[in-house]
Amino acid sequence: MGAAKKIVNDFGGEVPKTMEELLTVPGAARKTANVVLGSWYGVAAGVVVDTHVQRIARRLELTKNTDPRKIEQDLMKLIPRGKWIDFSHQVIHHGRAICIARKPKCAECPLENLCHAADKTWSTVEIHKSAKP
Repeated sequence: MGAAKKIVNDFGGEVPKTMEELLTVPGAARKTANVVLGSWYGVAAGVVVDTHVQRIARRLELTKNTDPRKIEQDLMKLIPRGKWIDFSHQVIHHGRAICIARKPKCAECPLENLCHAADKTWSTVEIHKSAKP
């Protein structure tokens, strides 16, 4: 209700098109703002960091941080701006389909040889031979 009222009263019923404005909407933080800007408006203002992106970025050692804002900053330095929107969608899909939180499907993963995660379930890389099949 608060978000709807804010959008109607302050933005004439139009969802804001900037990060700064979206962050004033009740219930909208950076993740939501990045989703709206990227998916609806095609604006790459940042990288969406949900639980999947957070988990996979850490498993692939793209960040050592646990705070979503810091993870976003790390990813923004690594990923070209023109890829931020697609990157988020692709990593989220990968996290839902393959790199599942409790039992990743490492044997099916196209990134398996790049992954150094401690909870790997299978490995082709010598350094990861301690992973249980």
